Amino acid sequence: MPVISVTDAADPRLADYRGLTDVALRRTLEAERGLYMAEGAKVIARALRAGHTPRSVLASHKWIDGITDVLGADAAEVTVFEAPEDVLEQVTGFQVHRGALAAMHRPELPSVAELVRDARRVVVLEGIVDHTNVGAIFRSVAGIGADAVIVSPTCADPLYRRSVKVSMGTVFQVPWTRAQSWPGVLDELRDAGFVVAGMALAEGAVPLDEFAFEEHEKVALVMGTEGDGMTRTALNHVDVPVVIPMAGGVDSLNVAAASAVALWELRVR
Repeated sequence: MPVISVTDAADPRLADYRGLTDVALRRTLEAERGLYMAEGAKVIARALRAGHTPRSVLASHKWIDGITDVLGADAAEVTVFEAPEDVLEQVTGFQVHRGALAAMHRPELPSVAELVRDARRVVVLEGIVDHTNVGAIFRSVAGIGADAVIVSPTCADPLYRRSVKVSMGTVFQVPWTRAQSWPGVLDELRDAGFVVAGMALAEGAVPLDEFAFEEHEKVALVMGTEGDGMTRTALNHVDVPVVIPMAGGVDSLNVAAASAVALWELRVR
């Protein structure tokens, strides 16, 4: 495995790793370069198992042997940069507790039709801006057993470093894509046989347990953005608004928590 020692945080070879805490910068840079970041040995290993290809790896000295083990047969093909921990922090903008980062080639996303062809439970995220929430929702999808996720054009990137980290790498195992048409994709899902349910505090919303009792064969569950929830435009394209009955004067749950409750209630039995 070729290991290149780097001692200068300004080294141009580390450009992929620079400014990882700057969301606006990373959104532009990662899209332009067709990459995303995987942080920590476990997450990198999950990305590799999902068939993703690393561009390079940046690690501190004590993590080199561990990264060699993670890369396995691919080690000889991957350039690994080794740097002191203070240099890692200067480059990335944060203390790299997990010791290693991998710049991964971003995979090509499937079409919506391809994604949902054999699906029975699909989660649709409209405009969710918090990467932590996106990652947590993906983890719920993976753990509870929905089939796929569709994100709206304005939704935060599931492959942003924070999303990947919070999801514990489950963003790599959950099939997903980004909708090109919004809210037209909801009509596309209906045409594919899905009942489109929107989680919303809307007039006439059906309690979640009552909706689940109807045992629809195929359900697309739409989750709206933090704070305002689903837009009126999107609500006009759902078959039914659905709500989790609440107590104690609380009107709703955080969107990530709500997704877990809803997915459990709507799981395929």
